[in-house]
Amino acid sequence: MIIRQLLICFTCYLSIALIGCSSSPKQVAPDTHSANKSTSHQSSIYKRLNSQYSRWKGTPYELGGLNKRGIDCSGFVHVAFRDGFGMQLPRTTEDLAATGKNISKHQLNIGDLVFFKTGFSKRHVGIYVGNQQFIHASTSKGVMKSKLTNPYWSQHYWKSTRLLSN
Repeated sequence: MIIRQLLICFTCYLSIALIGCSSSPKQVAPDTHSANKSTSHQSSIYKRLNSQYSRWKGTPYELGGLNKRGIDCSGFVHVAFRDGFGMQLPRTTEDLAATGKNISKHQLNIGDLVFFKTGFSKRHVGIYVGNQQFIHASTSKGVMKSKLTNPYWSQHYWKSTRLLSN
């Protein structure tokens, strides 16, 4: 009895699957308005981030710093989002890593945060700006732009999060 019921269920399932496969898909025109809106939004985010980068570029690294005399990586993210987007973000890399939606590396959009494990318990954060580049406060060169494809950053990449809606 149970085998017969399973056979009937399987036959019904198979019939539905085959009917679904045989229908021709509807042609859907691309939503160019959404694509243009998304591109425009990404451009706006880039301009705000580039403005912050221009303002802070070359500022030396200082652990715990939040001003032009010195700033650390999480401090740079904190002030860039505060001044560029009016957002209040956590101050530490650890807290930033727990904020937003986790995304994969291949899903990165301009404005997403990129995180790195640079030591046993050391973490680093930067802001993705497109073209495999991110802006951050490096311990050696201060606020700068780096490539995700750089062997050092590629080897130490940990995760990415999204804070801004697209």
